[in-house]
Amino acid sequence: MTASPNISPEEFFAQTKQNQADAIWKALFIDRSPVSEACRGVITTLTALDLQDELQARDLNGIRLFYNSFRDDGIAGAERYSDMVFKKAGIRYAVMTNIPFDPMEVQHWRPKPKDYSNNFRAALRVDPLLSGDRKTVESALLASGYNNTIDGAKKYLHDWCDLMKPEYLMASTPHDFVLKEDNGILTNINKTGVNEDAMKLPGAFVDVASSVNGCNVDCDGGEDGMASVIDENSDFLSQVLMKVCEERDLPLALKIGAHRQVNPRLQTAGDGVVAFADTGVLARLCTRFPNVRFLATFLSRNNQHEACVLATKFRNLHLYGCWWFCNNPSIIEEITKMRVEMLGTAFTAQHSDSRVLDQLIYKWSHSRGVIGDVLSKEIIKLIESGWSPNRDELRRDVKKLFGGSYEDFMSKSFVRQK
Repeated sequence: MTASPNISPEEFFAQTKQNQADAIWKALFIDRSPVSEACRGVITTLTALDLQDELQARDLNGIRLFYNSFRDDGIAGAERYSDMVFKKAGIRYAVMTNIPFDPMEVQHWRPKPKDYSNNFRAALRVDPLLSGDRKTVESALLASGYNNTIDGAKKYLHDWCDLMKPEYLMASTPHDFVLKEDNGILTNINKTGVNEDAMKLPGAFVDVASSVNGCNVDCDGGEDGMASVIDENSDFLSQVLMKVCEERDLPLALKIGAHRQVNPRLQTAGDGVVAFADTGVLARLCTRFPNVRFLATFLSRNNQHEACVLATKFRNLHLYGCWWFCNNPSIIEEITKMRVEMLGTAFTAQHSDSRVLDQLIYKWSHSRGVIGDVLSKEIIKLIESGWSPNRDELRRDVKKLFGGSYEDFMSKSFVRQK
């Protein structure tokens, strides 16, 4: 899908949501056939929701009436719609993205978490700790009344784990994320987004120091005027994130290879992909922290083979899904075939990766068809080689690809194995 040259991003985002939807519907479904995977996904979803007549009539307003019938019923309507989507998608649960460093997110968890369906499980997102985003970490600590120290950051993360009870911690690595290596051992993190030359100028830290040392209602008065214990050399990855993962025996899920804001004018739609992400980062993490389980998925097609090789070398690594730009049938087929050939069924073939709830329907419907075709061809090869699996064995293997291997991996614990 490409943007229309007749309207600028600024003009588009200045419109109401309904007018934006009208423009998209006309451009992608009326002026041309919706043959792209994303557009076909909309058709698959609306068909599953019994809106075939509206589709045939190209009736966007009729589709809106269907959705309004749930929205007008408030929370009860949202819950009914959610239950319906999960049933039509044929999935038991989905893992959410929950960000304790986002004030908008925090209000739904504190002072008391809002109730949510068993269809959802929490994942605690920790991007600022992985990327060394000192400003965001400090702001979150100070706003919540925690000490601006490494121990304060650990307590902050531990408390959120108690509150959310996450399946795992997760982060998307910055496009220029690098881990330095010294004789094969992780030593430091290259911080991202820092102009090192600018940091050498007089007064470079004045603004930061003022905001950190300025007392507010959360200050205890004991450290006024003192330099922050958390500074530009703080290693949030080793000293906070990995420590908490080990102490809580929680996995860390990594999404590797996104290049944020390739086109900032498109706002959250302006992200792109790193052609060749550094898979060595993942290898060094698995080596340096053998007691931590890592779930990993790569955004670039170019990284998939090396990722499979890594998965054969580290027992604490599990590959999952076809993320974002890889979530197209042709690429799902290619990646799944390669993974089966290299890993057997010791990976998770797909994950929901849904920006909105409705996407659960088409992403799983489309993926099952592709993955089932790949598996059937591999089974035929196996039979031709002289091994005939029975029905129970086939069901076992399908289950492993669609969540069983993930749940097996999640049940492991390397922390307790001394």
